[in-house]
Amino acid sequence: MYKLGNLTLRIGRGFTHAEVQYPSNWLQLSTEADRTALGIAWEADPVRHDDRYYWDGNINNPKALEDKLETKEDGTPLYVQVLDNTDPENPVMVDTDERLVTKGLKSNMIAQVKDTAGKLLATTDWYVTRKVERNVDIPTDVASKRAAIVAESERLETAIAGVDSVEALIEVMNSQNWGE
Repeated sequence: MYKLGNLTLRIGRGFTHAEVQYPSNWLQLSTEADRTALGIAWEADPVRHDDRYYWDGNINNPKALEDKLETKEDGTPLYVQVLDNTDPENPVMVDTDERLVTKGLKSNMIAQVKDTAGKLLATTDWYVTRKVERNVDIPTDVASKRAAIVAESERLETAIAGVDSVEALIEVMNSQNWGE
């Protein structure tokens, strides 16, 4: 983006500087020397990091790796609530026995890996059902493919559980190899 002091100049929009009005096509038609003479500089857009791992794409604000048991401001535990509609005139939310947990990146990424493995295995689940119900052998290539998917899922889950930084988690997630 082009900057003139604190002003961001947009391509295709006119601007005013030192009481001179510049037309909307001035930035496209001007040379670098023209822009420099006015004090216009090019400033690269800030790098936005992956929102899956960082809040607002800010590398200095990573999401939590571990799950967090939630508490009230006074430190007492928070519990999952459900609607108690025993009195339809006055429905209320009531606590259950289940603690409220905010899932961290590790839990979310393990769930994602399990989901991917499940979807990949689902395409060949009928072979397993056929084997159980009618004792028809699963073709070797299908059995090998299923074993590779399970092995990759186990490898990723173990690696994710062992990471100690967001950067290490990103490396693990980028190393996925489902063989497809």
